[in-house]
Amino acid sequence: MSAAKIKKGDKVVVLAGKDKGKRGEVLKAIPKEGRVVVQGVNVVKRHTRPTNTAAGGIVEKEASIHVSNVAHEDPKDGSPTRVGFKVLEDGRKVRYAKRSGDVIDG
Repeated sequence: MSAAKIKKGDKVVVLAGKDKGKRGEVLKAIPKEGRVVVQGVNVVKRHTRPTNTAAGGIVEKEASIHVSNVAHEDPKDGSPTRVGFKVLEDGRKVRYAKRSGDVIDG
């Protein structure tokens, strides 16, 4: 299994679909399905039945989108970028933006 290029907390840009161009933070990554949940993107309405603990009604929440439809936001200028891996001098393996060369994590 390859390392995850998009993780929870990453800033991403939507590349395709009805929310194309929107930016947001990854709230949840689902690697087995190859999907991510992005804040404010692909918002759907769920009709919930009232229970003993929660009231019913129409709830808006984010649904998952395929990981191929999002790209990392470049830390330098905010444009979409691909992600690569490199090992630093101190031995840490980090993700970096291929567009600018900036390290994404660490």
